[in-house]
Amino acid sequence: MPHNSQYERYVISPLRFYLRCDLSKADPVFISYFFHSSEGQHKLLANASQTGVPSIARPSSYLKTIELSLPPLKEQRAISHILGTLDDRIANLRQTNATLEAIAQALFKSWFVDFDGVPPEDMQESELGLIPKEWRVGTFGDVAEHPRRGVQPEEIESSTPYIALEHMPRRCIALSDWGMAVGLESNKHEFKRGEILFGKLRPYFHKVGVAPIDGVCSTDIVVITPKSPAWFGFVLAHASSDPFVEYTNAGSTGTKMPRTSWREMSRYAVVLPPESIATAFNEQVQQMVEKIISNIHEVRTLAALRDTLLPKLISGKLRFHGRIHES
Repeated sequence: MPHNSQYERYVISPLRFYLRCDLSKADPVFISYFFHSSEGQHKLLANASQTGVPSIARPSSYLKTIELSLPPLKEQRAISHILGTLDDRIANLRQTNATLEAIAQALFKSWFVDFDGVPPEDMQESELGLIPKEWRVGTFGDVAEHPRRGVQPEEIESSTPYIALEHMPRRCIALSDWGMAVGLESNKHEFKRGEILFGKLRPYFHKVGVAPIDGVCSTDIVVITPKSPAWFGFVLAHASSDPFVEYTNAGSTGTKMPRTSWREMSRYAVVLPPESIATAFNEQVQQMVEKIISNIHEVRTLAALRDTLLPKLISGKLRFHGRIHES
């Protein structure tokens, strides 16, 4: 539990258990990192039940039998500090991205939903309600398109980044996870960095985001690009909005595995501003998206460094005596 928690007491589920460390021998943060390491996970799961729901048999008593090598307490704390600093930086970058996404969504609502700053006399009636004069009602397909770049598995190098639906988080305007195209057996779609990926299978899962890399993706993902770069922010904001996702879900076909389609997406009615306004909006959103993508790559670099250091520091292959030494 964090030492700076706002709560004095916690309750835990019967499916959880907790331990207290002898603070004269063990640093709690170090112990936590130990159980996150491959060695710690192996020792925990060595006594896991193999029937029914996987669980650790007799956790309270079994935990006491686990043996581990403890470096001196000062070194434990130094290791905890190194790994904790990396985790803190990762958490800060993710929080920055969440803040930037919230700002982008708020800007979109202000500009294109609430029409803030437009006086009543400058509004006109339309089939979508009151909209600013000189704006018009159109469709999503007027400003966005679906580049169909199919690729066969034998044409894909194994080192190519691959995005499937399981790599796509919900409600994030940029994607932060991907795998590699190893062992692919079916056709895929090619996408470019900065293009928008929309999960068309069960669209209510709200899996939409900007690709931070070039790669290939599942055919259950629709690749979307603006017809003109000036409309990128507008297209992204609409594609990731609740009304758009709800619209695609309502028009999905299939009972067990409902899917939407680009044809359905392209028909979505939108209020189109003059291109000068779309450009001004895009200038703000594009900067935010580039910062988010930069942070995503930094997070992956830091996470890879942490995951490389973790087993070596925990096992003693790397030792810390003021600075890191290899044993």
